Amino acid sequence: MRHSAGMVALAPSLLSASFATLGETTAAFENAPASARPDLLHFDLMDGHFVPNLTFGTKLMQDLRELSTIPFDAHLMVEHPERYIEPCAAAKVERVTVHAEATRHLPRLLAQIRELKMLAGVALNPATSLETLLETLQWVKEDLQFLLVMGVNPGFSGQAFLPQTIEKVATARALLPDTCTIGVDGGVSVDNAVALKRAGATMLVAGSSLFDNGKPLEALETLRRVLEATEG
Repeated sequence: MRHSAGMVALAPSLLSASFATLGETTAAFENAPASARPDLLHFDLMDGHFVPNLTFGTKLMQDLRELSTIPFDAHLMVEHPERYIEPCAAAKVERVTVHAEATRHLPRLLAQIRELKMLAGVALNPATSLETLLETLQWVKEDLQFLLVMGVNPGFSGQAFLPQTIEKVATARALLPDTCTIGVDGGVSVDNAVALKRAGATMLVAGSSLFDNGKPLEALETLRRVLEATEG
């Protein structure tokens, strides 16, 4: 996904929504006015092994796909992520992010995602430095279409944002080509979104800050308005 200068894609994380009404939430985003309509819907798939929490699998995305034309963004916080790639494609997911820490064969995994006509991305935990990815990036630059920088330690929604994330985004922006999307997931809110945009983030995943007040469409509209009013 490429954006015009100054544009930031917004992706609500459905992990923070009520699981009892995910269908209604998805339909509400689908039918929202442009100012409150997400650019992506973000799904955190957790297996209880790579991270301690257990969330949902690819069947949920396949079922919700019937309710929305918004691109689906699957974030695989799982061991053996290669097992999830084909099911994601079957669910008509547009983007798949795998953790650099979860695989020994990152170039092969990114190639597998792209072969199935999905955009391929890499997520980095807070404790994983960009430097550890540099050697691998020499091999995967053609396959790496986006980088997802974690603003919290993965596994649970509602965590406090780690401020050093902003510097990490700026470093990543200096290292990666302009065609590579840089996203941030975890702790994103109106309090830090502008700083992340200025550091070079072009996609923000927001969870608790959108859903905790019970009015996610209004919260997304506010976040978009704040970002659009900011230059750089």
